[in-house]
Amino acid sequence: MPDAVRPWLYVVFASLCQVAWVFSLKRTDGLNRWLPLAGYLIFGLGAAVFLSMAMKLIPMGTAYAGWMGLSIVGATVVDLAVLREPLNPLRLGCVALILVGACGLSLTTPR
Repeated sequence: MPDAVRPWLYVVFASLCQVAWVFSLKRTDGLNRWLPLAGYLIFGLGAAVFLSMAMKLIPMGTAYAGWMGLSIVGATVVDLAVLREPLNPLRLGCVALILVGACGLSLTTPR
Protein backbone atom coordinates (compact mmCIF):
# COMPACT_ATOMS: atom_id res chain seq x y z
CA MET A 1 0.00 0.00 0.00
CA PRO A 2 1.44 3.42 -0.93
CA ASP A 3 2.49 5.53 2.04
CA ALA A 4 0.23 8.39 0.87
CA VAL A 5 -2.86 6.16 1.09
CA ARG A 6 -2.31 4.66 4.55
CA PRO A 7 -3.20 7.74 6.64
CA TRP A 8 -6.41 8.24 4.66
CA LEU A 9 -7.41 4.64 5.31
CA TYR A 10 -6.91 5.35 9.00
CA VAL A 11 -9.11 8.44 8.66
CA VAL A 12 -11.81 6.35 6.94
CA PHE A 13 -11.67 3.68 9.67
CA ALA A 14 -11.75 6.37 12.36
CA SER A 15 -14.80 7.91 10.67
CA LEU A 16 -16.61 4.58 10.46
CA CYS A 17 -15.92 4.03 14.16
CA GLN A 18 -17.14 7.57 14.89
CA VAL A 19 -20.43 6.96 13.08
CA ALA A 20 -20.92 3.66 14.93
CA TRP A 21 -19.98 5.41 18.18
CA VAL A 22 -22.59 8.16 17.81
CA PHE A 23 -25.23 5.68 16.63
CA SER A 24 -24.59 3.43 19.63
CA LEU A 25 -24.79 6.47 21.91
CA LYS A 26 -28.25 7.22 20.53
CA ARG A 27 -29.26 3.61 21.22
CA THR A 28 -28.02 3.53 24.85
CA ASP A 29 -31.26 5.13 26.13
CA GLY A 30 -29.45 7.44 28.51
CA LEU A 31 -26.63 4.92 29.09
CA ASN A 32 -29.16 2.37 30.40
CA ARG A 33 -28.81 -0.31 27.70
CA TRP A 34 -25.70 -2.45 28.05
CA LEU A 35 -25.09 -3.70 24.51
CA PRO A 36 -25.17 -0.24 22.90
CA LEU A 37 -23.07 1.04 25.82
CA ALA A 38 -20.42 -1.60 25.08
CA GLY A 39 -20.48 -0.54 21.42
CA TYR A 40 -20.16 3.07 22.50
CA LEU A 41 -16.99 2.30 24.45
CA ILE A 42 -15.42 0.07 21.77
CA PHE A 43 -16.20 2.32 18.81
CA GLY A 44 -15.13 5.45 20.68
CA LEU A 45 -11.77 3.86 21.43
CA GLY A 46 -11.47 2.69 17.82
CA ALA A 47 -12.12 6.20 16.51
CA ALA A 48 -9.44 7.66 18.79
CA VAL A 49 -6.89 4.97 17.92
CA PHE A 50 -7.32 5.23 14.15
CA LEU A 51 -7.34 9.03 14.22
CA SER A 52 -4.14 9.08 16.26
CA MET A 53 -2.53 6.71 13.75
CA ALA A 54 -3.50 9.04 10.90
CA MET A 55 -2.11 12.07 12.76
CA LYS A 56 1.32 10.43 12.87
CA LEU A 57 1.43 10.69 9.08
CA ILE A 58 -0.57 13.80 8.13
CA PRO A 59 -1.11 17.17 9.83
CA MET A 60 -3.53 17.18 12.75
CA GLY A 61 -5.89 19.78 11.23
CA THR A 62 -6.11 17.89 7.96
CA ALA A 63 -6.72 14.54 9.67
CA TYR A 64 -9.33 16.07 11.95
CA ALA A 65 -11.14 17.84 9.10
CA GLY A 66 -11.24 14.67 7.03
CA TRP A 67 -12.41 12.63 10.01
CA MET A 68 -15.18 15.06 10.89
CA GLY A 69 -16.25 15.52 7.28
CA LEU A 70 -16.56 11.80 6.64
CA SER A 71 -18.19 11.27 10.04
CA ILE A 72 -20.82 13.92 9.34
CA VAL A 73 -21.58 12.43 5.94
CA GLY A 74 -21.76 8.94 7.50
CA ALA A 75 -23.99 10.09 10.34
CA THR A 76 -26.28 11.81 7.84
CA VAL A 77 -26.52 8.61 5.79
CA VAL A 78 -27.40 6.65 8.96
CA ASP A 79 -29.98 9.33 9.84
CA LEU A 80 -31.59 8.94 6.44
CA ALA A 81 -31.33 5.17 5.93
CA VAL A 82 -31.73 3.77 9.44
CA LEU A 83 -33.44 6.44 11.52
CA ARG A 84 -35.61 7.72 8.65
CA GLU A 85 -34.85 11.39 9.29
CA PRO A 86 -36.02 13.76 6.55
CA LEU A 87 -33.54 15.32 4.13
CA ASN A 88 -33.98 18.84 2.84
CA PRO A 89 -31.89 20.82 0.35
CA LEU A 90 -30.40 23.12 3.00
CA ARG A 91 -29.21 20.18 5.11
CA LEU A 92 -27.77 18.47 2.05
CA GLY A 93 -26.02 21.68 1.01
CA CYS A 94 -24.44 22.14 4.43
CA VAL A 95 -23.15 18.56 4.45
CA ALA A 96 -21.72 19.13 0.95
CA LEU A 97 -19.91 22.29 2.12
CA ILE A 98 -18.34 20.38 5.02
CA LEU A 99 -17.19 17.64 2.67
CA VAL A 100 -15.78 20.16 0.16
CA GLY A 101 -13.82 21.86 2.96
CA ALA A 102 -12.40 18.55 4.19
CA CYS A 103 -11.39 17.58 0.64
CA GLY A 104 -9.82 20.99 0.10
CA LEU A 105 -7.65 20.56 3.18
CA SER A 106 -6.55 17.11 2.07
CA LEU A 107 -5.56 18.46 -1.36
CA THR A 108 -3.45 21.23 0.17
CA THR A 109 -1.62 18.95 2.61
CA PRO A 110 2.15 18.99 2.10
CA ARG A 111 3.47 15.62 0.99
